[in-house]
Parts: sequence; C-alpha cells; structure tokens
Amino acid sequence: MELFEKTLNEKTIYDGRILRLHVDDIELPNGSRAIREIVEHPGGVCVAALSESETLQFVRQYRYPYHKVLLELPAGKLEKGEDPLTAGIRELEEECGLVADRVIPMGCVYPTVAYCSEIIHLYLATGLHRTAQHLDADEFLNTEEITLADAVRMVMDGEISDSKTVALVLKIARMKDEGKLG
Repeated sequence: MELFEKTLNEKTIYDGRILRLHVDDIELPNGSRAIREIVEHPGGVCVAALSESETLQFVRQYRYPYHKVLLELPAGKLEKGEDPLTAGIRELEEECGLVADRVIPMGCVYPTVAYCSEIIHLYLATGLHRTAQHLDADEFLNTEEITLADAVRMVMDGEISDSKTVALVLKIARMKDEGKLG
C-alpha cells in the first residue's frame, strides 16, 4: 500500500503572525476520506553553545502554554525565508550574548508530527566569545551554564523536558562518547 494522503480541500481557520491553522479534507491510502487539522509554523532553530570546559549555555523562560518556567537551550523562530544557520547565530547572540567560531548542523527535529508542520534545525556552537544580549521587547529569560554531564542527567531524570533540548543534549553527549566533539 502506498502511504500517501491526498488533499482534497483546505480551509483556513486562522492566519496569524506566527501560525496558520487550516482544516483539510483528505483521501486516505485506502480511498476513505478523513479530516486533518494542521498548524503551519515557519520553523525554528535551537543552538547548543558548548564551552571548552564542556558546559552548555541554557535559558530559563516562562512558557505560557504550560504556565511554567522551562529550562531550554537557546532557540527561536525562523523569519519567513530566513536561513536556519543565520537564525541560529542570531538567536545565540540575542539570548545569550555569545558568538561562536564554529557552528555545525546537528540535524533537525519534528516536534509535533501529528498536526504541526514545524521543523526545528539543531546546531552545535563552539569557540565561544562573549558579546551582549539583545533580547526582543517581549522576551524575558535568565541564562545559566550547566555541564554536559549534568544536562544529560537532567534530561534522563525529566528535569529537562523540552523536546528540542532533549534531542540536542543527547546528540552532543553521544558525539562526546564517540570522540567526535574535537
């Protein structure tokens, strides 16, 4: 069986500043019909700034949908048509006041595959230099450094639950274990 769903009709419910919501009538692989509710999102970036002493720069930020403060790696939304690498470099300096000599792609994650089109591009930044934060007017966060080992423990203990952060911390830890960080 071919695993493909054909869009028959798309109806926009909401078109906002950050996302668009539409409801689609679709045809399933077996010919039956169904409805899909889709949130279109421009995507984002997440950057792990790893120091020579193997600490990572984190941000604590209030996340309104969960009504609590979460511990995350620096991240941000892509602007329309923006290159993800450029966005990652921008977000690292805006949120943490850091620039890096080297920024390498670490893949991407699809955080909510059932109903959202968001793709988050992951990066590892090394060779860090301190500049100054440039937070957006509506952005409030605190930064802190955590060792890679402690970050892995916090992921495994459930203290860090943000999906992009979990994925990137574990990818970096695996690279370290395989001797691929140098």
